Parts: sequence; C-alpha cells; structure tokens
Amino acid sequence: MKVYIDTLGCPKNFNDSEVASGILENRNHIIVNQPDEADVIIVNTCGFINDAKTESIARIFEMAEYKAEGSKLIVSGCLSERYGEELFEEMPEVDAFLGVNEYDRLPDIIENLNHRQVITSGCYSEVLESVPRKLSDNPYTATVKIAEGCNNICAYCVIPKIRGRYRSKREEDIISEAKQLAEAGCRELILIAQDVTYYGKDLYGELRLPKLLKKLCKIDGIHWIRLMYCYEDRITDELIQVIAEEEKICNYIDIPIQHASDGVLKAMNRRSTSASIKNTVARLKKAVPDIHIRTTLIVGFPGETEDDYDTLVDFVEEERFDRLGVFAYSQEENTEAGEMENQIDEEIKQERLDGIMRRQLDISLESNREKIGKTLEVLIDDIDEDGSYIGRTEYDAPEIDNAVIFTSEKEHKIGDFAMVTIDDAFDYDLVGREE
Repeated sequence: MKVYIDTLGCPKNFNDSEVASGILENRNHIIVNQPDEADVIIVNTCGFINDAKTESIARIFEMAEYKAEGSKLIVSGCLSERYGEELFEEMPEVDAFLGVNEYDRLPDIIENLNHRQVITSGCYSEVLESVPRKLSDNPYTATVKIAEGCNNICAYCVIPKIRGRYRSKREEDIISEAKQLAEAGCRELILIAQDVTYYGKDLYGELRLPKLLKKLCKIDGIHWIRLMYCYEDRITDELIQVIAEEEKICNYIDIPIQHASDGVLKAMNRRSTSASIKNTVARLKKAVPDIHIRTTLIVGFPGETEDDYDTLVDFVEEERFDRLGVFAYSQEENTEAGEMENQIDEEIKQERLDGIMRRQLDISLESNREKIGKTLEVLIDDIDEDGSYIGRTEYDAPEIDNAVIFTSEKEHKIGDFAMVTIDDAFDYDLVGREE
C-alpha cells in the first residue's frame, strides 16, 4: 500500500514517524510525499497542550478531505492515545485511532483494517527496543531517541500517562543506530528523550549519559552532538566535564526550568529551586564559557502571583539565557494542576508571556551582536532562491533557534559546513559571508 504520514508536535514525534515509515517499508509498503497519492493516510498527532490539540484536530479534518473510496485515515500519537475513545465517537471520518506504542504493529493493522477501531495497548514498561527508521534523502542531521516515557510527575504534565514510565534504550543499540546514521551521511546527532539526563538509571542503575556521550564522540563522521531536554537537577559535574572536554558536543544545552519562584516550582512538583538552577547555570558557564543555554518557561501556573512573576522576570534578566521560549500554562484534565484552585485568566497569562518575551528580545539581540566580527562554523539547512545560504551554528537547534543567513563564493549543498564571518545581527538571526 501507499502510505502518507503527516506529523505534528515535537522532535520525538518526528522520530516516531521515521520509525513508523521504516517498519512499513520493511513490509514492502511505499511511503509517499502527498496525501492524494496514498491508500492510507496517518496523522501522527500531538496532545500535550490545548493549542497542540486544536492544531492536531484541524489537521485530521484536513487530511480527511483527501480520503478516496477504499482509502483509510488513521490517527496516531499522543492525542490518539489520550482521547482515542472520545474521538472515535466524534470523528467517523477516521478508520482507526492508534496509541503511541503501536508502531511495530502498524503493517498488520493497515493490512487487516476492515472496521473502525481504537487500538491502544497501554504504556509499555519494557526496555525501548531498537527499530528501523526511514531517513530523508540527505540525513545530515538526525534525532536519536535514547529513552521513552518519563518518571517525573510534574503537576502540569500528562506525558507519563500518555507515554508511560521512563525506559532507556540499550547503549549498544544507540551506538549502532548512531553508526548507521553516520554511514548514511549524518553530521549532527540530536539526543532526545523526555529527560536525557536520566538516561540509564532504570537500565543500569546509574546515570549513564556521560559514558554514552564519550562513546558517541568516537564515531567517525559525526561532527556535532546536541543535547535536548536536560533536567537541571541531574546535570552532574561529570556531565559538565564531558561537555567541556569533548569537541564534538555542541556548546549548547536545553534545560527546561519552567519557573524561578520556589513557591511555583514546588507547586509544579519540580525538584529544582531558584538557587539550584542558578548554581547549575554558573557551573556550566564556568566550565564552558561560551555555552548557550536554551530554556523554556511556563507563566500563569495556578496560584502564580505578581510577586512570583516579578521573580521570574528578574531571573530572566539576571541569567540572560541565549535561547528562551515561554508558554502560557495550559489547564489539562487528569493532571494535578488542572484540579488546582486559583487558575489564572487567559488574558493575564498572555500579558505575562508577552512581558517576558519583550525582555528576551533585547537579551537575544545583545547576545547576537556580540558575534559580529567573529567567524563561526555554520551547518547549512537551506539554500534561498537568490543563492544565499541559511544555516545554524552549534549554538542553535533546528527549527527552534536562530538562523545564519550568508553569502559565499563557494558552491555548497545542504548539510555542508561553512566558516562564516558575521557582519550583522538581529533579534533572532545573524547575517554574514564566507570568504
């Protein structure tokens, strides 16, 4: 059968879609690039917060318009896992709703789908197995999922109920997958999980990310290794030392701290405190002076006072994160926070979000201006119609961080590296040239 997969959400979802594509191709199904060419359309959804749910539902209805006689529409991913039974009643256009752990069964499901159904098997507790993936024609950058699920019971988050308890992938499987990616032309590995810093604790009885990183750094062909989704309280001195010593590890780390008020952090069931966060940031900057830290914040959490918000704003201005994103708290059912009193009005949430982002614009611009005159290594992601190149430094993750727009007398292709001298800087972009 011809199968089209439409993916929404985070890099972990895109990784799942690559796995689903690989499994289907191994059973001689064909992955196509357009929904009107497909016998089966799969929408891999996100269901983490309200905006994501709204986007996913809209996309399902959009894809339903491509259904032809005899074709099938399947919904997978977090939204399906979380609301499959309810959506089954509301969306007769959809032939099947699959949970997040059904991708290995996907060929059998689509080959034998003769009536509408909801197919979920609950959250697995077994070790995450290594499975085939279908990569792009030029996989110069690729994610490697080192674990699934989450053991952190944050008050606002439903992920543990969707994806289950934390389970690490075997180290040898990760190394094997990374070697295959390198042989396919991958230059940048992006390690992902709900919490990469917890890697190995369930499987080996200890935090094994530093050891894993050292082994990954030995793989020929891999030039950058990027760390996403690191919990502050598990950023050990050993991990910081490995980041500082290993040239292949980008001087970049993603630490979703969520807030800086101790009262709000406690209500969120976060283990961090304002003092511990500041200490970790200081240790990172001391060991790796040019490290760029990405973080995410939540404003408008139930009970967040003006003083709590002011504490957060002061924290942002004091720490001056190079990369920062802000979310308005989303009240989710089946979460502890969703049942809390003192929910914040949406208008106030938006005002607080806008207030921090206005301050961050100035911080980002100042950080970018410091790069004027410097020559930076840039990985090329795209080529513009006018012949200019669009890429990223080691300080920027794909899709979410800054871009470098530059010209060059040399001819490059996507996935090449170039040494670019920065001539100008804007809020979120750099402009330069390769001489």
